[in-house]
Amino acid sequence: MMKSKFLTIPVLLAGALFGSPVFASEPDSDLQVLSEEEVSTIQFMREEEKLARDVYLTLDWEWGDQTDVFANIAESEEEHTSSVEYLIEKYQIEDPVLHDEVGLFTHPELQALYDELVARGMASLLDGLYVGGLIEEKDMQDIVAAIDETDERSLVLVYSNLLDGSENHLRAFVDVIENEGLEYEAQLLTQDEVEYILSADSDSGRWH
Repeated sequence: MMKSKFLTIPVLLAGALFGSPVFASEPDSDLQVLSEEEVSTIQFMREEEKLARDVYLTLDWEWGDQTDVFANIAESEEEHTSSVEYLIEKYQIEDPVLHDEVGLFTHPELQALYDELVARGMASLLDGLYVGGLIEEKDMQDIVAAIDETDERSLVLVYSNLLDGSENHLRAFVDVIENEGLEYEAQLLTQDEVEYILSADSDSGRWH
């Protein structure tokens, strides 16, 4: 029942990549190691992690008196967006986060997605929890794609840490949903993938 409702959410993240990379300053020759796709993905990840943080902060303002899950995960997402900021600085890439204000994004599709997810998450606590699950499933899809497109060690390390975090976040949202006597259904990943993530610990290997 819940699954059919949330499949109506427009998956605006798909294909929402930035254009040609713009460097904040002329990079040193040893920094010219990334492809345009890798640079675009770093920029995208920077705002995608911020989107997760901002949605959870906003939903915590609404539902924080009933659960601390949004506040806890928002704090983790702050660390995630800072991790991607490290890559921005390391490779001298233009940072798409011009103003680190909640709910403000450079990319128009991410802005629209933020507005859509917040509106849905405000409908009820359960809707908010399912929005959290959707964000984490989408993050995992995008992170896996990012890992597959690069062999740059520092990128793989950061992305792998983000993936571990998203798996933990999905488990946290599902725990709250199941405490309400409901069963979580996959929204973007397959049900088998979600069930593996929920049953595995951090040392059990990848689901993908």
